[in-house]
Amino acid sequence: MKRMSRRAMLLLPLLAVILLGMTIFLIRYAVSADEWVVFPGSPHVYSGGNMSTGVITDRHGEVPLDATSGRAYTADPELRRATMHILGDRYGYISAPVLSAYTDEMIGFSKLTGLHRVLDVPKQARLTISAKAQKVAQAALLGRRGTIGVYNYETGEILCAVTAPTYDPDDMPDVQSDSTGAYEGVFVNRFFQTTYVPGSIFKIVTTAAALEELPDAMTRNFYCEGSCQIGADTIKCNGTHYTQTLQQALANSCNVAFAQLSVELGKDVMARYAKKLGITDSLRFDGIVTPAGHFDLTSAADSELAWSGIGQYTDMVNPCQFLSVMGAIAGGGEGAEPYLMKSVTGTYQAKTKSRSVGLSEETCRILTEYMRNNVVTMYGQWQFPDLYVCAKSGTAEVGPDETPHATFSGFIRDANYPLAFIVIVENGGSGSATCAPIAGQVLRACCEAMDAERS
Repeated sequence: MKRMSRRAMLLLPLLAVILLGMTIFLIRYAVSADEWVVFPGSPHVYSGGNMSTGVITDRHGEVPLDATSGRAYTADPELRRATMHILGDRYGYISAPVLSAYTDEMIGFSKLTGLHRVLDVPKQARLTISAKAQKVAQAALLGRRGTIGVYNYETGEILCAVTAPTYDPDDMPDVQSDSTGAYEGVFVNRFFQTTYVPGSIFKIVTTAAALEELPDAMTRNFYCEGSCQIGADTIKCNGTHYTQTLQQALANSCNVAFAQLSVELGKDVMARYAKKLGITDSLRFDGIVTPAGHFDLTSAADSELAWSGIGQYTDMVNPCQFLSVMGAIAGGGEGAEPYLMKSVTGTYQAKTKSRSVGLSEETCRILTEYMRNNVVTMYGQWQFPDLYVCAKSGTAEVGPDETPHATFSGFIRDANYPLAFIVIVENGGSGSATCAPIAGQVLRACCEAMDAERS
């Protein structure tokens, strides 16, 4: 008996260790089981590195991807190409962070019953995008590299987020062997994952700073003879504008006027407004983290400061972030944060979150008036029938031997269509000539999508 008692006493520490281990495991299971199930290597949830479960629809219920059993893309090849950078491809070359971010909601995992519910009742994830707008935007790029984004600045819903080049995930080309350059950068989502030289769309930032920091900004005149000397550099303009107001200078996109304004405002003020408007910040939503823009005048000479206020020097902006800046200006200084995931059946419903750019309502009103004047006097209202579009174009220099990038950004001031937009066509030349017609097509498609929801 004594021998058995001694053996029992020896087993007690081992039993205590086992019980402690089981307790720790159960606690960790209760806290982390969802994460264990949805880790990227899970064969139950992922295929080729991308989520493969549930049904994905656009805002109207059209299904670009049915992932209940593998990844079955829509039968429409145009929609496959237009949504590939949002939904991902079959092999994980192009990721779909918006789907990965909601994997646990999509699979319906239960700590008691496991994963069987995903097979019984496939869940539906409804995105904010319009399938029609995606296709119109992709077609409007005409095979050129670039990106187009449109979002509702009152709700935050992204109706269009297209990037090019792209390819059909059901008919993937031999990208690695391509020597034509047609697929250069195809694995990158240009709307969410890149930054661009903004060119003259950045003059909106400089205008905002001038309106709030220079008491006579609206009443003074600026004189342009086609160029001006600042420091050791000659700032060349795109024309000879002679005497002009600030509003006219923005419409003319006068480099001379904005170079002089930037130097007068100074490094600290310009950097403060770039930060205030969020140019140098990242956006975080739906598993997406956009790269921060760049605006650094630390060692800039006066001529470099001048070029920075024009949207050159080392200036860089993320398209999605700049889109949200336009939305905040349209909203009188405050707009909604963008998002892509509208809902997941029974588990998730998006909520609008607002963000402020720190501009006064009066400043935003004047900017709206100026940007509207740009459309009426320079770009042509005929390009935007029945839409009260306010915009700024840009021609972004990207290298001595390269055609400039074309940029165009703005918003619609209309309670029925509160939409902000950005269009960038790489090496597209003039922003107004290249991008304005594209913006007109895509905005019309987005407005029709909104009309369909009201009917």
